[in-house]
Amino acid sequence: MGGLIRACDAWAMDDERRPQPSSGKRKRLEDTVPIEIPALDEATPPVPPAERPEMIIVTGMSGAGRSRAANALEDLDWYVVDNLPPQLLPALSGMMTTVGAGVHRLAAVVDVRSREFFSHFMDYLRKVRDNGTDVRLIFLDASDAVLVRRFESSRRPHPLQGNGSVLDGIEHERTLLGGLRGVADIVIDTSNYSVHDLARRVRELVAHESDLALRINVMSFGFKYGIPLDADHVLDVRFIPNPYWVSELRHLTGRDSPVADYVFAQKGAAAFVDGYADLLIPALPQYVDELKPHVTLAVGCTGGKHRSVASAERLGARLRRAGFEVVVQHRDLGRE
Repeated sequence: MGGLIRACDAWAMDDERRPQPSSGKRKRLEDTVPIEIPALDEATPPVPPAERPEMIIVTGMSGAGRSRAANALEDLDWYVVDNLPPQLLPALSGMMTTVGAGVHRLAAVVDVRSREFFSHFMDYLRKVRDNGTDVRLIFLDASDAVLVRRFESSRRPHPLQGNGSVLDGIEHERTLLGGLRGVADIVIDTSNYSVHDLARRVRELVAHESDLALRINVMSFGFKYGIPLDADHVLDVRFIPNPYWVSELRHLTGRDSPVADYVFAQKGAAAFVDGYADLLIPALPQYVDELKPHVTLAVGCTGGKHRSVASAERLGARLRRAGFEVVVQHRDLGRE
Protein backbone atom coordinates (compact mmCIF):
# COMPACT_ATOMS: atom_id res chain seq x y z
CA MET A 1 0.00 0.00 0.00
CA GLY A 2 2.82 2.41 0.89
CA GLY A 3 4.41 1.80 -2.53
CA LEU A 4 1.11 2.64 -4.26
CA ILE A 5 0.82 5.93 -2.30
CA ARG A 6 4.39 6.91 -3.23
CA ALA A 7 3.66 6.17 -6.94
CA CYS A 8 0.52 8.34 -6.84
CA ASP A 9 2.52 11.19 -5.24
CA ALA A 10 5.14 10.92 -8.00
CA TRP A 11 2.46 11.12 -10.74
CA ALA A 12 0.99 14.20 -9.04
CA MET A 13 4.40 15.87 -8.97
CA ASP A 14 4.89 15.05 -12.66
CA ASP A 15 1.54 16.68 -13.47
CA GLU A 16 2.64 19.83 -11.65
CA ARG A 17 5.84 19.99 -13.68
CA ARG A 18 4.02 19.48 -17.01
CA PRO A 19 3.28 22.70 -18.95
CA GLN A 20 -0.36 23.69 -18.48
CA PRO A 21 -2.61 24.88 -21.34
CA SER A 22 -2.45 28.63 -21.86
CA SER A 23 -5.39 30.62 -20.59
CA GLY A 24 -5.08 32.91 -23.62
CA LYS A 25 -6.42 32.37 -27.11
CA ARG A 26 -5.81 29.02 -28.75
CA LYS A 27 -2.86 29.00 -31.13
CA ARG A 28 -3.80 29.40 -34.75
CA LEU A 29 -3.61 26.24 -36.85
CA GLU A 30 -1.11 27.77 -39.27
CA ASP A 31 1.25 28.52 -36.35
CA THR A 32 1.65 24.78 -35.81
CA VAL A 33 2.70 24.07 -39.40
CA PRO A 34 6.48 23.60 -39.73
CA ILE A 35 8.19 26.33 -41.71
CA GLU A 36 9.44 23.81 -44.25
CA ILE A 37 5.96 22.43 -45.00
CA PRO A 38 3.41 24.83 -46.57
CA ALA A 39 -0.19 24.61 -45.43
CA LEU A 40 -2.18 22.21 -47.60
CA ASP A 41 -4.64 24.86 -48.74
CA GLU A 42 -1.81 27.04 -49.99
CA ALA A 43 -0.03 24.16 -51.74
CA THR A 44 -3.15 23.00 -53.59
CA PRO A 45 -4.20 25.28 -56.45
CA PRO A 46 -7.89 26.21 -56.29
CA VAL A 47 -10.28 24.73 -58.85
CA PRO A 48 -11.93 27.59 -60.77
CA PRO A 49 -15.73 27.54 -60.39
CA ALA A 50 -17.94 26.69 -63.34
CA GLU A 51 -20.45 29.34 -64.37
CA ARG A 52 -23.35 26.89 -64.19
CA PRO A 53 -23.75 23.11 -63.99
CA GLU A 54 -24.05 21.64 -67.49
CA MET A 55 -25.89 18.46 -68.38
CA ILE A 56 -26.22 16.76 -71.74
CA ILE A 57 -28.80 14.05 -72.27
CA VAL A 58 -27.98 11.75 -75.16
CA THR A 59 -30.91 9.82 -76.55
CA GLY A 60 -32.22 8.60 -79.90
CA MET A 61 -32.47 5.48 -81.97
CA SER A 62 -30.69 2.31 -80.98
CA GLY A 63 -27.78 1.80 -83.36
CA ALA A 64 -27.48 5.51 -84.17
CA GLY A 65 -24.27 5.96 -82.15
CA ARG A 66 -25.26 6.79 -78.57
CA SER A 67 -22.34 4.84 -77.08
CA ARG A 68 -19.83 6.49 -79.40
CA ALA A 69 -21.21 9.92 -78.52
CA ALA A 70 -20.90 9.07 -74.82
CA ASN A 71 -17.27 8.03 -75.33
CA ALA A 72 -16.53 11.32 -77.09
CA LEU A 73 -18.01 13.25 -74.15
CA GLU A 74 -16.00 11.18 -71.68
CA ASP A 75 -12.82 12.01 -73.62
CA LEU A 76 -13.70 15.69 -73.08
CA ASP A 77 -13.77 15.10 -69.31
CA TRP A 78 -17.54 14.90 -68.94
CA TYR A 79 -18.87 12.56 -66.27
CA VAL A 80 -20.93 10.04 -68.25
CA VAL A 81 -23.70 7.74 -67.01
CA ASP A 82 -25.06 5.20 -69.49
CA ASN A 83 -28.56 3.64 -69.54
CA LEU A 84 -29.83 5.88 -66.75
CA PRO A 85 -33.50 5.49 -65.71
CA PRO A 86 -35.11 8.93 -66.34
CA GLN A 87 -36.50 9.22 -62.79
CA LEU A 88 -32.90 9.48 -61.51
CA LEU A 89 -32.16 12.58 -63.61
CA PRO A 90 -33.34 15.15 -61.00
CA ALA A 91 -31.37 13.49 -58.20
CA LEU A 92 -28.28 13.27 -60.37
CA SER A 93 -28.48 16.92 -61.39
CA GLY A 94 -28.86 17.87 -57.72
CA MET A 95 -25.47 16.30 -56.99
CA MET A 96 -23.70 18.61 -59.46
CA THR A 97 -21.70 21.61 -58.28
CA THR A 98 -19.98 24.68 -59.69
CA VAL A 99 -17.15 24.82 -57.14
CA GLY A 100 -14.22 22.62 -56.24
CA ALA A 101 -13.40 19.40 -58.04
CA GLY A 102 -16.96 18.08 -58.04
CA VAL A 103 -18.99 17.16 -61.10
CA HIS A 104 -20.13 20.21 -63.03
CA ARG A 105 -20.39 18.66 -66.52
CA LEU A 106 -22.48 15.53 -66.67
CA ALA A 107 -23.79 13.50 -69.61
CA ALA A 108 -26.51 10.87 -69.30
CA VAL A 109 -27.51 8.36 -71.95
CA VAL A 110 -31.26 7.78 -71.64
CA ASP A 111 -33.19 5.62 -74.08
CA VAL A 112 -35.81 2.92 -74.51
CA ARG A 113 -33.69 0.38 -72.65
CA SER A 114 -35.24 1.97 -69.54
CA ARG A 115 -38.49 0.30 -70.69
CA GLU A 116 -41.55 1.51 -68.76
CA PHE A 117 -39.47 4.15 -66.95
CA PHE A 118 -38.93 5.94 -70.26
CA SER A 119 -42.60 6.89 -70.65
CA HIS A 120 -42.27 9.78 -68.14
CA PHE A 121 -38.99 11.10 -69.52
CA MET A 122 -40.30 14.61 -70.33
CA ASP A 123 -41.61 15.08 -66.78
CA TYR A 124 -38.19 14.35 -65.28
CA LEU A 125 -36.45 16.53 -67.88
CA ARG A 126 -38.69 19.43 -66.84
CA LYS A 127 -37.72 18.91 -63.18
CA VAL A 128 -34.02 19.04 -64.05
CA ARG A 129 -34.45 22.34 -65.88
CA ASP A 130 -36.45 23.74 -62.97
CA ASN A 131 -33.43 23.00 -60.73
CA GLY A 132 -31.41 25.58 -62.68
CA THR A 133 -29.23 23.09 -64.55
CA ASP A 134 -28.26 23.99 -68.09
CA VAL A 135 -29.57 20.98 -70.04
CA ARG A 136 -29.12 20.13 -73.71
CA LEU A 137 -30.91 17.21 -75.34
CA ILE A 138 -29.04 15.52 -78.21
CA PHE A 139 -31.06 13.14 -80.36
CA LEU A 140 -29.18 10.68 -82.58
CA ASP A 141 -30.95 9.25 -85.61
CA ALA A 142 -30.24 7.26 -88.77
CA SER A 143 -32.22 5.80 -91.62
CA ASP A 144 -33.97 2.46 -91.16
CA ALA A 145 -31.73 0.82 -93.77
CA VAL A 146 -28.56 1.96 -92.01
CA LEU A 147 -29.86 0.88 -88.59
CA VAL A 148 -30.78 -2.58 -89.91
CA ARG A 149 -27.33 -2.94 -91.46
CA ARG A 150 -25.62 -1.92 -88.22
CA PHE A 151 -27.61 -4.40 -86.15
CA GLU A 152 -26.88 -7.17 -88.64
CA SER A 153 -23.16 -6.40 -88.60
CA SER A 154 -23.06 -6.39 -84.78
CA ARG A 155 -25.22 -9.57 -84.60
CA ARG A 156 -27.19 -8.16 -81.69
CA PRO A 157 -30.98 -7.97 -81.45
CA HIS A 158 -32.82 -4.69 -81.30
CA PRO A 159 -33.92 -4.02 -77.66
CA LEU A 160 -37.59 -3.76 -78.76
CA GLN A 161 -37.86 -6.41 -81.45
CA GLY A 162 -39.09 -9.17 -79.13
CA ASN A 163 -40.13 -12.11 -81.28
CA GLY A 164 -40.25 -9.95 -84.40
CA SER A 165 -37.56 -8.68 -86.74
CA VAL A 166 -34.99 -5.94 -86.30
CA LEU A 167 -37.13 -3.68 -88.50
CA ASP A 168 -40.13 -4.30 -86.23
CA GLY A 169 -38.07 -3.10 -83.27
CA ILE A 170 -36.92 0.00 -85.16
CA GLU A 171 -40.48 0.94 -86.12
CA HIS A 172 -41.67 0.47 -82.54
CA GLU A 173 -38.82 2.64 -81.26
CA ARG A 174 -39.60 5.40 -83.77
CA THR A 175 -43.16 5.49 -82.50
CA LEU A 176 -42.00 5.88 -78.89
CA LEU A 177 -39.42 8.55 -79.69
CA GLY A 178 -41.39 10.60 -82.21
CA GLY A 179 -42.32 13.38 -79.78
CA LEU A 180 -38.86 13.46 -78.19
CA ARG A 181 -37.12 14.07 -81.50
CA GLY A 182 -39.24 17.16 -82.04
CA VAL A 183 -38.18 18.83 -78.76
CA ALA A 184 -34.48 17.95 -78.96
CA ASP A 185 -32.00 20.83 -78.94
CA ILE A 186 -29.73 19.06 -81.42
CA VAL A 187 -30.59 16.29 -83.89
CA ILE A 188 -27.70 14.42 -85.51
CA ASP A 189 -28.36 12.10 -88.43
CA THR A 190 -25.51 9.58 -88.40
CA SER A 191 -26.55 7.69 -91.53
CA ASN A 192 -23.45 8.79 -93.43
CA TYR A 193 -21.15 9.13 -90.41
CA SER A 194 -18.26 6.93 -89.44
CA VAL A 195 -17.59 6.54 -85.71
CA HIS A 196 -14.84 9.17 -86.07
CA ASP A 197 -17.15 11.60 -87.87
CA LEU A 198 -19.66 11.34 -85.01
CA ALA A 199 -16.96 11.94 -82.40
CA ARG A 200 -15.81 15.05 -84.29
CA ARG A 201 -19.40 16.32 -84.50
CA VAL A 202 -19.91 15.90 -80.76
CA ARG A 203 -16.65 17.72 -80.04
CA GLU A 204 -17.71 20.60 -82.28
CA LEU A 205 -21.01 20.92 -80.42
CA VAL A 206 -19.92 20.74 -76.80
CA ALA A 207 -16.18 21.28 -76.45
CA HIS A 208 -14.79 24.42 -74.86
CA GLU A 209 -11.69 25.93 -76.41
CA SER A 210 -9.51 24.50 -73.62
CA ASP A 211 -10.89 21.01 -74.31
CA LEU A 212 -9.62 21.17 -77.88
CA ALA A 213 -6.07 22.25 -77.05
CA LEU A 214 -3.34 19.84 -78.10
CA ARG A 215 -1.23 18.59 -75.19
CA ILE A 216 2.34 17.71 -76.06
CA ASN A 217 4.61 15.59 -73.88
CA VAL A 218 8.30 15.86 -74.73
CA MET A 219 10.16 12.99 -73.07
CA SER A 220 13.89 12.39 -72.96
CA PHE A 221 15.08 8.80 -72.60
CA GLY A 222 18.09 6.52 -72.87
CA PHE A 223 18.13 4.00 -75.70
CA LYS A 224 19.85 1.48 -73.44
CA TYR A 225 16.67 1.46 -71.31
CA GLY A 226 14.32 1.08 -74.27
CA ILE A 227 12.17 3.41 -76.37
CA PRO A 228 9.05 4.74 -74.57
CA LEU A 229 6.10 2.54 -75.50
CA ASP A 230 3.73 5.48 -75.95
CA ALA A 231 6.01 7.55 -78.19
CA ASP A 232 4.38 9.00 -81.32
CA HIS A 233 7.68 10.39 -82.64
CA VAL A 234 11.24 9.37 -81.77
CA LEU A 235 14.18 11.74 -82.21
CA ASP A 236 17.67 10.22 -82.04
CA VAL A 237 20.39 12.67 -80.94
CA ARG A 238 23.18 10.13 -80.49
CA PHE A 239 25.06 11.72 -83.42
CA ILE A 240 26.02 14.60 -81.09
CA PRO A 241 29.35 14.10 -79.24
CA ASN A 242 28.64 12.80 -75.75
CA PRO A 243 29.37 15.17 -72.81
CA TYR A 244 29.83 12.06 -70.69
CA TRP A 245 33.42 11.87 -71.98
CA VAL A 246 34.17 15.40 -70.79
CA SER A 247 35.23 14.98 -67.16
CA GLU A 248 33.98 18.45 -66.14
CA LEU A 249 30.51 17.66 -67.49
CA ARG A 250 30.10 13.99 -66.61
CA HIS A 251 28.45 14.60 -63.23
CA LEU A 252 26.08 17.23 -64.64
CA THR A 253 22.88 16.72 -66.66
CA GLY A 254 21.35 18.27 -69.75
CA ARG A 255 19.44 20.65 -67.50
CA ASP A 256 22.68 22.36 -66.51
CA SER A 257 23.83 25.27 -68.67
CA PRO A 258 27.41 24.00 -69.20
CA VAL A 259 26.07 20.75 -70.68
CA ALA A 260 23.47 22.47 -72.86
CA ASP A 261 26.07 24.96 -74.09
CA TYR A 262 28.43 22.12 -74.96
CA VAL A 263 25.74 20.09 -76.74
CA PHE A 264 24.50 22.93 -78.94
CA ALA A 265 27.98 24.17 -79.70
CA GLN A 266 28.48 20.91 -81.64
CA LYS A 267 28.12 21.11 -85.40
CA GLY A 268 24.53 20.70 -86.54
CA ALA A 269 23.03 20.04 -83.08
CA ALA A 270 21.05 23.27 -82.62
CA ALA A 271 19.93 23.31 -86.26
CA PHE A 272 18.78 19.69 -85.99
CA VAL A 273 16.60 20.21 -82.91
CA ASP A 274 15.22 23.57 -84.07
CA GLY A 275 14.56 22.23 -87.57
CA TYR A 276 12.72 19.24 -86.12
CA ALA A 277 10.49 21.56 -84.08
CA ASP A 278 9.81 23.73 -87.12
CA LEU A 279 8.93 20.63 -89.12
CA LEU A 280 6.38 19.55 -86.51
CA ILE A 281 4.73 22.92 -85.83
CA PRO A 282 2.46 23.01 -88.93
CA ALA A 283 1.47 19.34 -88.54
CA LEU A 284 0.73 19.16 -84.80
CA PRO A 285 -2.71 20.90 -84.88
CA GLN A 286 -3.97 18.17 -87.21
CA TYR A 287 -3.71 15.65 -84.39
CA VAL A 288 -6.72 17.26 -82.70
CA ASP A 289 -8.69 17.03 -85.94
CA GLU A 290 -7.91 13.32 -85.99
CA LEU A 291 -9.19 12.91 -82.39
CA LYS A 292 -5.73 12.56 -80.89
CA PRO A 293 -5.36 15.43 -78.40
CA HIS A 294 -2.21 14.02 -76.73
CA VAL A 295 1.12 13.62 -78.53
CA THR A 296 4.35 12.23 -77.09
CA LEU A 297 7.65 13.27 -78.64
CA ALA A 298 10.51 11.06 -77.41
CA VAL A 299 14.11 12.34 -77.60
CA GLY A 300 16.79 9.71 -77.03
CA CYS A 301 20.52 9.44 -76.44
CA THR A 302 22.52 6.57 -74.97
CA GLY A 303 21.80 6.97 -71.26
CA GLY A 304 19.15 9.69 -71.12
CA LYS A 305 21.24 12.07 -69.03
CA HIS A 306 22.98 14.67 -71.20
CA ARG A 307 22.18 15.07 -74.91
CA SER A 308 18.55 13.93 -74.87
CA VAL A 309 17.76 16.01 -71.78
CA ALA A 310 19.23 19.19 -73.25
CA SER A 311 17.52 18.55 -76.58
CA ALA A 312 14.16 17.84 -74.97
CA GLU A 313 14.33 21.09 -73.02
CA ARG A 314 15.20 23.04 -76.17
CA LEU A 315 12.47 21.32 -78.20
CA GLY A 316 9.86 21.98 -75.51
CA ALA A 317 10.80 25.64 -75.24
CA ARG A 318 10.55 26.15 -79.00
CA LEU A 319 7.13 24.50 -79.17
CA ARG A 320 5.90 26.64 -76.25
CA ARG A 321 6.98 29.77 -78.12
CA ALA A 322 4.86 28.53 -81.03
CA GLY A 323 1.83 28.54 -78.72
CA PHE A 324 1.53 24.87 -77.77
CA GLU A 325 0.87 23.44 -74.31
CA VAL A 326 4.00 21.41 -73.54
CA VAL A 327 5.18 19.25 -70.64
CA VAL A 328 8.83 18.14 -70.61
CA GLN A 329 9.73 14.93 -68.78
CA HIS A 330 13.04 13.13 -68.35
CA ARG A 331 12.28 9.45 -67.97
CA ASP A 332 15.75 8.09 -67.27
CA LEU A 333 17.40 11.03 -65.53
CA GLY A 334 19.07 9.79 -62.35
CA ARG A 335 18.74 6.16 -63.38
CA GLU A 336 22.43 5.52 -63.96
